[in-house]
Amino acid sequence: MHEMREGGGNPGLPCINPVCPCAMTGAAACLAGFEGIGVIVHGSSGCYFYPATLIPARIYGTMLIEEEIIFGTEERLCEVITDLKPGHACIAVLNTCVPAVLGEDISCLQEEGIMVIDSPGFKGSFEVGYIKALGALAPEPSPGAAGVNIDGVNIADPFHRGDAQEAGRLLSASGAETGTIFCNDRYEMIKRAGAWTIGTNPDLKSGVGTWCGDLLGLSVTGETFRRLSDRCAGIDPEPVSEECRRAEERIVKACDKYLRRFDPPCAAIFSGFSRAVAIADHLKTYLDADIAVIGSRNAIRQSGYRVEETTGLDQMEELIRETAPDLIIGSSYERRLMPGAAFVGATPPLRGRVHLHSRPIAGVEGALCLTEDVLNACMDRHNKRH
Repeated sequence: MHEMREGGGNPGLPCINPVCPCAMTGAAACLAGFEGIGVIVHGSSGCYFYPATLIPARIYGTMLIEEEIIFGTEERLCEVITDLKPGHACIAVLNTCVPAVLGEDISCLQEEGIMVIDSPGFKGSFEVGYIKALGALAPEPSPGAAGVNIDGVNIADPFHRGDAQEAGRLLSASGAETGTIFCNDRYEMIKRAGAWTIGTNPDLKSGVGTWCGDLLGLSVTGETFRRLSDRCAGIDPEPVSEECRRAEERIVKACDKYLRRFDPPCAAIFSGFSRAVAIADHLKTYLDADIAVIGSRNAIRQSGYRVEETTGLDQMEELIRETAPDLIIGSSYERRLMPGAAFVGATPPLRGRVHLHSRPIAGVEGALCLTEDVLNACMDRHNKRH
């Protein structure tokens, strides 16, 4: 429905950085993660198809053509809204570059159950759009709700299912219930959040409930559950702490075995800031890796590593050429720039592969998966060279 239209076109290129998804894509990922919200990308076909290839949920587009750009887009938008209303509790219209620049007064949107997110590509990064859209939903804790919210679950991320399942599993092991999952839940759960929150990606904090920490790394995961138990009665952190201890023993044993045969890797890491730094800490701790550079997809903060905000192919290519890493952790873009390096996928897009398994990058299982992927990739590289 309205994903294609006869005579459709693309009046101008979409305002999207193909390497670093923009605010509109972030807003679409946030909103489409809630079952019951109909997400409309109000713009050209190019603006629609880019997020549609990243987001594993159905979104819709007005697919504006030249005539509508000239004479007004209101009629076309109202058509799509009318068709979607019966099947959705809420309609979210994402304004893209062309309608935003035109500054149209869309009178058909002055109705209950319709929200407009001004999220053209030039507004900023994926994270900016995601947080803005989440703020527009106005989520809030529900008095008496017993669950612990899970933050940072972004459905455009190939690891989102695994991260949500791992966070829920660890909460269950500690005796806690899962509250609202931001953002991969039912629409009605937006207003039924719990009073406490843990996260799988601190770059996407919802701000709902009291933040108790994230799950990026074994030591951080253990500390998060100790903090959660201090604040929330009935939660036992010991089962999680014991899991972290056993997982660390396995990781140390596997990494020591690798280091008896090979030198520590020299790694370049490309991802969102928080995930990239957590991966760097993990590699440094267990493999004594040389972290050549971190290319952050979003705004950077203070870190003990060399971190460059990296949102274009030219920047990526320059960093990779300059540092010559033998291990690249990132997306399909970086893999293509240095095909001879060992590669581990950690951020979208990850093209040319089938992703069906719910593989985490957070929590205990996430640490084990990351170690497994890195060691196997590095050993494969050594085997191919010899």
